Amino acid sequence: MQVLHPRNILFAAGLALAGSGPMQAQTRATTLATPEAIINVTWTPPDYPVPYAPASVAEIEAVMGRVVDYLETASPVRIVDAETKQPVASLDALPSRAVLERGDFALVSYEWGVTYAGMLHAAAETGDARYTRFVDERLHAIRVLAAHFAAIPQGELPRRYPLRSVVAPRTLDDSGAMAAAMLKAAQTRPAVGGDLRPLIDRYLAHISGNQKRLADGTLARDRPMPDSLWLDDLYMSVPALAQMGRLTGEARYHDDAARQILQFARRMFVREKNLYMHGWVAGMSDHPAFHWGRANGWALLAKVELLSVLPESHPDRPALLALLRDHVRGLAAAQGVNGLWHQLLDRPATYEETSASAMFVYGIARAINRGWIDPLAYGPVASIGWNAVAQKVNARGQVEGTCVGTGMGWEPVFYAFRPVSVYAAHGYGPVLLAGAEMIALRKGKGADAVVHDGGVHFGKVPSRLW
Repeated sequence: MQVLHPRNILFAAGLALAGSGPMQAQTRATTLATPEAIINVTWTPPDYPVPYAPASVAEIEAVMGRVVDYLETASPVRIVDAETKQPVASLDALPSRAVLERGDFALVSYEWGVTYAGMLHAAAETGDARYTRFVDERLHAIRVLAAHFAAIPQGELPRRYPLRSVVAPRTLDDSGAMAAAMLKAAQTRPAVGGDLRPLIDRYLAHISGNQKRLADGTLARDRPMPDSLWLDDLYMSVPALAQMGRLTGEARYHDDAARQILQFARRMFVREKNLYMHGWVAGMSDHPAFHWGRANGWALLAKVELLSVLPESHPDRPALLALLRDHVRGLAAAQGVNGLWHQLLDRPATYEETSASAMFVYGIARAINRGWIDPLAYGPVASIGWNAVAQKVNARGQVEGTCVGTGMGWEPVFYAFRPVSVYAAHGYGPVLLAGAEMIALRKGKGADAVVHDGGVHFGKVPSRLW
């Protein structure tokens, strides 16, 4: 511990007691009321808003365990006969009008694709059978139900029927996240994942062949206006393309994934802040830059997912790594004083948002674990970020503080007042991904992380400071 001259201690304490301004409204200050307290200022523990020391593996696993236990009951596999309203006892004898009874969450959605991916990652890092059981049961049910509805003539199906997005995907939201999760299952859980290939092929056919693109091949939508780019779509496409390239060995998938990231960045990455804008529309003369947290999270996840499987010799790898490092610098600079990130990253007056924060923890921890960024610089960012995210998981295992689904806006009010809900499914997969990657970090490059000389440090520290 550094020893200060008493005069310097008194001067520093005086600044702390006399200071004023906006920061004091957002952070906590420890008030030292007696001369004895001032003399011993260096031994006074700060009043941190969340646990400060790096979480242990056991602590991380406990948080994740609450999440999976909640989701096991909140997203059950229950099938009902729509005509008789009776539960279906077996997947082997489905009635023509089978319906998935919905719990708190749907079993098929882009958010749940992320959740399945998070469960698989959690299973790999913890060895806990709860995660694999969750994925196996649901993906098996999805496969059986999809085959059931695919066999029914389209004219006999209602306009909206269970698993329409699986049988006949029409959007990137239908396709990308679910395909990525199924591809990971196919490679890590062959007993269940091996039968998913027809569904995977259908998803990839939409991403690679049917989805709207700009003239240069950039994936686009005609919503809210023609030729719109949504930053979210990097996750709704790139991880699936990356995993398909890994599974098949076909370079075209990796080439397309890399092209999407680089072409989105040319239009949407704001170099002055090293952050992405959320939306871009071809017909605009100006492109308002709103740095929405979760969209930046989708972009970060897309980069680390691709780099995790992209061959070292791929010609775009250096540019992708440089972009990742720049983005991490911007995100580290935008982290809030309570450990979380804000709904609009560069506007601390907006609320702290959980799903984006969990994505940033996952992406930064993964980048450290893979040797792409410096653990000394960014390990503490991920550590306090995880501690803050963990505080948003309540006793039931619900994830609090997650923004609901969000379109594209051109003024800050739109983003600042989006509601939050424990039933916003976007929060659960990112929390599981973040926890699993933090476990890997604490077992590897962050195994020796400690609070040393008052701060969190990742790396070897000296035994004495004086």
